[in-house]
Amino acid sequence: MASAEPGPEEAAEAEEAVYEEMPCDRMELSQRLAVEELLSTEASYVHNMQLCVCDIRAHLQDKQLPELDLEGLFSNTDDILHVSRRFLKGLEDMPGQGQEQLLGISTLFQEFKEEMEAVYKIYCASYDHALQLVESYRRDPRLQEEILDTLSATVPHTGASDLSFFLVMPVQRVTKYPLLLGKILENTPSSASAHSALEAAARAMAQVNANINEYKRRREVATKYTKAEHLTLRARLARLNTHSIAKKTTRLSRLLMHEAGIVAKTEDKEYDDLEEKFQCVASSVATLKENVASYLGHLEAFLLPSPHLCDLQMEQGPAQQHRRLSQLLQSAVFPEFKQRVGRLVWQPLCSLSDMLEGPQQLVKKRLDKLLDYEEIQERKSEMGSVSYDEEAAMNTYLAINDLLVAELPRFNQVAVQLLGQILRSFSALQLDLAARVLHHAEKELEQLPHGHMALPSFWKVVEDSLQQSGAQLRAFCQAFETVAPSPGTQALTPAEERKVLSLVSKHGPDKLYQVTSNISGSRELDLTLLRGQIVALLQSSDTKGNTSRWLVDAGGPRGFVPAAKLRPYSPVQVQQPPVMQLLGLDGDPERRRHSYASPEAPRPQVATFTPTFQVVAGFSFAARSPQELSLQAGQPVLLLEPHDKKGSTEWSLVEVNGQRGYVPSSYLVTVPVQEPAGWSLPV
Repeated sequence: MASAEPGPEEAAEAEEAVYEEMPCDRMELSQRLAVEELLSTEASYVHNMQLCVCDIRAHLQDKQLPELDLEGLFSNTDDILHVSRRFLKGLEDMPGQGQEQLLGISTLFQEFKEEMEAVYKIYCASYDHALQLVESYRRDPRLQEEILDTLSATVPHTGASDLSFFLVMPVQRVTKYPLLLGKILENTPSSASAHSALEAAARAMAQVNANINEYKRRREVATKYTKAEHLTLRARLARLNTHSIAKKTTRLSRLLMHEAGIVAKTEDKEYDDLEEKFQCVASSVATLKENVASYLGHLEAFLLPSPHLCDLQMEQGPAQQHRRLSQLLQSAVFPEFKQRVGRLVWQPLCSLSDMLEGPQQLVKKRLDKLLDYEEIQERKSEMGSVSYDEEAAMNTYLAINDLLVAELPRFNQVAVQLLGQILRSFSALQLDLAARVLHHAEKELEQLPHGHMALPSFWKVVEDSLQQSGAQLRAFCQAFETVAPSPGTQALTPAEERKVLSLVSKHGPDKLYQVTSNISGSRELDLTLLRGQIVALLQSSDTKGNTSRWLVDAGGPRGFVPAAKLRPYSPVQVQQPPVMQLLGLDGDPERRRHSYASPEAPRPQVATFTPTFQVVAGFSFAARSPQELSLQAGQPVLLLEPHDKKGSTEWSLVEVNGQRGYVPSSYLVTVPVQEPAGWSLPV
């Protein structure tokens, strides 16, 4: 009969007996094999990383395929290769064997743990993105063919059919370090001098892997909430439900209680300082971007005119020299400067602004999660426990907070450096522009008569020339105003007449002004008006007390216009007959409320009429007492007395349709009988 097989307990006892009887040299052999495995696999890993970085990536770069995101594929493999080379050299240079070698290996891992964590956590956090890129390239036959061609040309001996064969190596290597150290530790007696050092190294590498996993989890949380901010309006509306509305309501309530001081806000001095600096950097970048955009817009407007292209029709002289200089600056110097500003200032500034969007969204999301965290903590202290979802929400806040505290210092530092570099580039471009303009201007100045003149003498010539030109300009303006013909007239449309009547009823006839030339509003609250429009004066200065800008009512919109482009409005006046003196509308400028001409300038003469005149109502008037008489604009009246009972010329006694009463004298005008009554505007 066959003997019965031993039971599990008996087999375990037999195995333990064999282990106890295993000689020490057997453990030393296993230990030595484990050390050799560490050295050989590290050398093989470094070799493969060199192939990946120096051969595969370089070959793909030479192909210049714009669809390939090489940075996304290979991430920071350069940094990993640099650290791994130094680590391998340290292993290979390890002196001695046995316990001394083991102590050296343990020490080396302790020295490199921070560097390894720093480079591998970045790679592992972006590894999923690299795999997504590989998968997308696999679906593109042309790109996949180019990648396979690169693999067959650079690493045919590996038999790799995809980039993922090499991309996974750093992830596998960093997770294998604790296993290799554990294998060496298993074959090291606890009494050995290197045992405690190996234990510490194994724990250190295990902690490195744990930190990498935690960092990756934080990055995934950050990526999730950063992407959520870029949803379309339809997608945002689709996500609204009872739960989300209740959550937002709870957050708002919590925030209001913070502001009111009802509940204490969680204080985090370290984070608050980092966020304050970050917000300062973000504000500086936004302001600089706005200013540079305005600067480029003004530069574009400056380059639009081309006066140098006009033919001056004159021989050589200062004007021709100025034309040559302007042509050179407009066609070469300034366009090149604009291009350099766009390339060296605007594009980096836009990239920096885009970089800030992700952290800004994460900072906002942290506040939301902080409000959730405080609410859940309060509930947990009352009830003693929370649900799984609430625990996950608390962990989400902690992950976002830890990530920001860890990353914001470095981000702020890099952002400030980039901002400083942009400002230095802009300053250097300005200095270079000034130097180039001065260089070209000096060549032309040398040919001018005053090119070698002493500086005080030159400024005296400039001052005299400006004074002479100013005097000529003033004389020309005075002569022009004296001999300028009277502008043509055109009748008011019914709509314009209604607008004028509305302005008179609101503000009175003495507040009406007419626009003398087109006005284009260029500042905030400025109006754009056409020549001839009627406005009512509201205030003879702007908000800063500047009397050159008046606040007016344009029959609807209100705003500021230049005072120099307004003059008092009245119907077109003719040569004054003797009757005008009866109305108190003689040559006295104080009495002439609605005159186009200023007191200083002589009134232009118009066509001569026969000396037959008629008094009509220039504006509509509504009687406010039994002694007053209502009038319609253009209605003929019979003037009885050009004053009231007290002798005041501000009121006149008139008769209309058999009724008598007083009306304002300024509402009456005298017109020739041959011309139709009405108002007119200058063309």
